[in-house]
Amino acid sequence: MTHIHYVECNTTHSGHFVIDVPVGFHWLLVITKTPAQFWVNGALKEYPAHSAVLYRPLQKVYYQTCGDSFINDWIRFESEEAYITELPLPFGIPFSLNDPEYCSKLFELLVTEHNFNRDYKKSSIDYLLRTLFNKLLESISQEDITPQYYNLLRLRTSIQNNPGDYWTIAKMADYLQISPGYLQSIYKKTFGVSCMDDVINSRIRIAKEYLIHNTQSIAEIASRCGYQNVEHFCRQFKKITGYPPRKFHKHVANQPD
Repeated sequence: MTHIHYVECNTTHSGHFVIDVPVGFHWLLVITKTPAQFWVNGALKEYPAHSAVLYRPLQKVYYQTCGDSFINDWIRFESEEAYITELPLPFGIPFSLNDPEYCSKLFELLVTEHNFNRDYKKSSIDYLLRTLFNKLLESISQEDITPQYYNLLRLRTSIQNNPGDYWTIAKMADYLQISPGYLQSIYKKTFGVSCMDDVINSRIRIAKEYLIHNTQSIAEIASRCGYQNVEHFCRQFKKITGYPPRKFHKHVANQPD
């Protein structure tokens, strides 16, 4: 198991903040929410917000603000778990996170679990840490993480969480304050699917759940999924699933467990 000495999220420091531990101490993971300077390979280098850096025990730790303030999530801990000790990460070298908001939510949960003495505290912390370190691994394998990528990710998250909203290419482009044509180009390049196909797939995914577990009419389900025209909903549903909405429930019910 892993023992957490201290964990904080959204910690704000002044512009004169410096951490200087020449010989290190325990494991330390820092995730920045503002730009900061880190000591890397014998020199101070500036790294952007949403960077993560993992220090192994007894490794030199030095970082500081490079603006009016510094905001970060951080955790100091001891662990012999292989998913941490054998992790193929660049120790002491910051790298960009591919989903900083997701990681921030994990930190919030870690703070809660650490501060409250609950029955399943140890196992809950272990699962949260495993998930967090999985996100770190995903991040180092992804290239070209830019500020524009984070904007696109927020848009995609909003689409998938609210598929029933009135999404149009113009609305999505306005959300990012870019042209519709540029949006369509970079969205597909980034996620491998067009922005409107993402909307449609998200709508059909939730429509299938409504059809299986709900007693609403097809028209009501279509409306909840963002369709103003029932016939259009039925055509798209059949195109993606291979079944008309009315036959989909029967098809699922006949599938073996």
